[in-house]
Amino acid sequence: MKSLIITLLALLPPLFAQGGTTVVVDSLTNEPIAGATLFSSSGRVAATTDFEGRMPRVAAALYPLTVKCLGFSDKVIAAPGDSIIRLSDRSVELPEVVVNSQKNNVLHILALVREHSTLATYTDTVTMFREKWVDFMVPGRKASGFKGWMTPRILSSRSYYRFTNDSGLDSVSDRFNQHFSWTDWVGVIDRIPIPESMAGPDAPTLTLYGKYSPTEVWNRRGDDITLSVDALADTASRRWLPNMSDFFRHNLDFERLRINYSFCDVAVDTLYARDLAGISFNIESRGRGRSMFRFNKPDEPFFVTTYAEIFMVDKEYIKPSEARKWENLAFPRALLDSMPMPEEVPERLPAVLALMERVDAIDHYERRSRLQPDWRMGNLSLQPLTFSQRLLKFMKGMVGM
Repeated sequence: MKSLIITLLALLPPLFAQGGTTVVVDSLTNEPIAGATLFSSSGRVAATTDFEGRMPRVAAALYPLTVKCLGFSDKVIAAPGDSIIRLSDRSVELPEVVVNSQKNNVLHILALVREHSTLATYTDTVTMFREKWVDFMVPGRKASGFKGWMTPRILSSRSYYRFTNDSGLDSVSDRFNQHFSWTDWVGVIDRIPIPESMAGPDAPTLTLYGKYSPTEVWNRRGDDITLSVDALADTASRRWLPNMSDFFRHNLDFERLRINYSFCDVAVDTLYARDLAGISFNIESRGRGRSMFRFNKPDEPFFVTTYAEIFMVDKEYIKPSEARKWENLAFPRALLDSMPMPEEVPERLPAVLALMERVDAIDHYERRSRLQPDWRMGNLSLQPLTFSQRLLKFMKGMVGM
């Protein structure tokens, strides 16, 4: 019997990449890159690298893979086999931020968010790609009571959905009535001290450990700092995600919660929001907590995965009075949609471009014209109810009729 099982296993197709461990490294320093995310050929998150840059084995059917990491250019892996994947640095040049703490002490940040999210059950899957312009308002210590907002405020948004199931359904849309992305809870930080060993411009890589595994990896190259955080490895690292504290308190079942930061032109021993060049994060959870909705069957578990990148496009210090005006401004969607894509933003994945093409080809007017109106609605009486009719309706409601 044992020999028969071995023979059958030998005949199975090679589903997984063969060979030793694959490591993702920085092409300049050969340092391992923690938290790099691997996308399958269908545009879904397949895996992430650990704190030593090691890439888990991925099914061969999911190739070619695209490796994405904040601060680096995307890399396509055509097939399994490479033992080292080198990512090239993607330089980011942001405009100089002038600080005037006496008057202009509120930092306004304009950013572009690009996200990939999936909502899945055992039978159904909703895949979403979304791009949106957002802004942040970070108040200074002397901002006269102005609170601002540290999570992204949406200025303009475009969404693309694909629906699939185990029965062969494959449809697309630009609308879906359930919100399942994690991007609304990941925002900017005000200020966090830099570890003492990272104070110098030539500081080595620093790894901070949680109870069982690494929780933060710091890398410094001159005045630029990158940071990879595993918020599940230690509760102290949750300071990077203050807006998600309610989810932690309610014991939401997170499978993965990785966040990467890129800071440029760091001149002091503290990281400030003004130094932030970009954020990326990979969050995987069972459900979304707070009983927000019941997807598909009421008792069927659902799983949410979000990978997103936030690119800081422009920063400016303004007065609190100006910040309050920004708070109430309404932005024309056409104006924001016409804004050019920042140079530091990588190209969209091929699977995303295919999805966008399908969604943009939908003729909404033709679809609406095919809907048959319910002519019974035209016969409804619009006359107000009399007092006796209202009283009768109230009495029926009291007895459950």
